[in-house]
Amino acid sequence: MTVDAALGRGDKQSMARATLTIDLNAIVANWRALDAMSPGETAACVKADAYGLGAERVAQSLQKAGCETFFVAIAEEGAALRRALGPSSRICVFGGHMEGDHTALAEGTLIPMLNSKEQISRHFKRLPDSPFGIQLDTGMNRLGLEPADWADLRDGVMPKAPVLVMSHLACADEAGHRMNQRQLKAFEEMTADVATRRSLAATGGILLGAPYHFDLTRPGIGLYGGAPFKAARPVVHLALPVIQTRLLASGETVGYGNIWTAKRSTKIATVASGYADGLIRAIGRSMRLFAGDTPCALVGRVSMDLITVDVTDLQSPPASLDILGAHQGVDDLATAAGTIGYEILTSLGARYARVYKGG
Repeated sequence: MTVDAALGRGDKQSMARATLTIDLNAIVANWRALDAMSPGETAACVKADAYGLGAERVAQSLQKAGCETFFVAIAEEGAALRRALGPSSRICVFGGHMEGDHTALAEGTLIPMLNSKEQISRHFKRLPDSPFGIQLDTGMNRLGLEPADWADLRDGVMPKAPVLVMSHLACADEAGHRMNQRQLKAFEEMTADVATRRSLAATGGILLGAPYHFDLTRPGIGLYGGAPFKAARPVVHLALPVIQTRLLASGETVGYGNIWTAKRSTKIATVASGYADGLIRAIGRSMRLFAGDTPCALVGRVSMDLITVDVTDLQSPPASLDILGAHQGVDDLATAAGTIGYEILTSLGARYARVYKGG
């Protein structure tokens, strides 16, 4: 067993630190493409730090492109986003008005999407003059007012009207799923005589067509290059530096558990990233990393900080290998791990050196 090369020296940035490149121009292009599909307003969902890619930079780029409304999950996300965007944009909070949120909601001029009678009562008690939206449950049974509660509130309990009424589709990524039509019908019935703006569609709902668009759409995953928006431009590129390469004799094993055995003289590259960086252990050995256009097989188990890769057929030891990029997107990685692109994106770790293009 011999060591061929070791990398790790650098100046200001360690050469052992992986680089995550985020293409802000691609995010803007994806937003514009989705915006062109419906005549109403197109907002942007930037919750969970813009799906792990940096809410401040992403939202500022979308704001410059003309996006006026943004959605986050909780009031704290909204407060941070307000500081980044200034006073002009609308920022809506999916989680509504929770106990203790009133200061953040008021100071950030945030719009909570109220989900229950309790939240409505709290909002009118604490912030009676502040705008709000309403989220309705049309069958997903996750967040929102039930039809009976909504009917009661509309009979005079609410002293003022919401600025937006919305619901969320459970199966929009499956175009033929019968739940889509059921929820559309329920939403139409529950909002038939609503004078305010309505919203039902996120990325998948936009792709279902005009009946689902209403006044405002709110794409999320499609902005970041994920399914089901197949026409999306790729957004992320993740290059993992090679720390070391070594030559194995036939019969030697690699990694925890000795689960991979060399069947020939094999050159192994060890790269700096692992499940602590969001490259989850379940990715498995079907995954490939790329040296330019050449695929290289992942061997052994993904460990906390390291991944081992078969680079035998390369002409020379690579300085880095790509795990996300032109040849392999977040949904490819997700499929190999038995999960979804959302989990891959939102799990990308803090140790990456983040580089933004465009914006």
